[in-house]
Amino acid sequence: DLTSYITRFQWDLAKYPTKQSLRNIADIISKQVGQIDADLKTKSAAYNNLKGNLQNLEKKQSGSLLTRNLADLVKKEHFILDSEYLTTLLVIVPKANMGDWNAHYEKITDMIVPRSSQTITQDQDFVLCSVTLFKKVVDEFKLHARERKFVVREFVYNEEELAAGKNEITKLVTDKKKQFGPLVRWLKVNFSECFCAWVHVKALRVFVESVLRYGLPVNFQAILIHPSKKSTKRLRDVLQQLYGHLDGSAASSGGNADNVDIPGLGFGQSEYFPYVYYKLNIDMVETKV
Repeated sequence: DLTSYITRFQWDLAKYPTKQSLRNIADIISKQVGQIDADLKTKSAAYNNLKGNLQNLEKKQSGSLLTRNLADLVKKEHFILDSEYLTTLLVIVPKANMGDWNAHYEKITDMIVPRSSQTITQDQDFVLCSVTLFKKVVDEFKLHARERKFVVREFVYNEEELAAGKNEITKLVTDKKKQFGPLVRWLKVNFSECFCAWVHVKALRVFVESVLRYGLPVNFQAILIHPSKKSTKRLRDVLQQLYGHLDGSAASSGGNADNVDIPGLGFGQSEYFPYVYYKLNIDMVETKV
């Protein structure tokens, strides 16, 4: 686990040979993490694209009758098929207007088949109806239906296309499951790699900061301290008493970086003390080095 790794940290000589210069070690870490970041973007984009396509199809399966896919709601017997002159339209009628529809749909235009309307299904707000009419008056029917707040849905009954649509959802579900497991395993492995690299960067910073602060020869000891929230202030006071003599500017600033100018060091928004200090956040746990 993360805490054990930090408390038992040892420099990984195989990955980051200490015979290399500090710049080379930093470049090795940067390239490693950069490649992981690039791979993550590619993998997450592919998975999110697949997930988004599936969500869009699922929304069409469960939304309002105005927008949802009608393929699962209609049957072959609802349509006049293979007719040279006749066609069947699907119309979305507001529930409040069903009386108007039943009374007047045959009169919206000429050439509507009498008593051809069927109620197929309904949701909370709308009713899905079918109506059969001559193909030559379809455009006129759509225009006058819109005036009465009846919405004609564009739909062509084709069993092959309907089957393909269902197969697409099944395929997306299967592909999502296939990608999810390997993606999670990849994330676990590479989170570990990035976390290890991050702790090595912290170790590098402790080393460099110590040399910049206190000069050569290198003579410092890095330790981990994990105080409780109640004892943090007391710990600061003790550390200040022990090491305050190492840096007078830190003592005069009261440990606040905003009150002290430190040329060459990027501590503008971090806490500055007479000892080198970095905070490690591990979820809700704060371990200090």
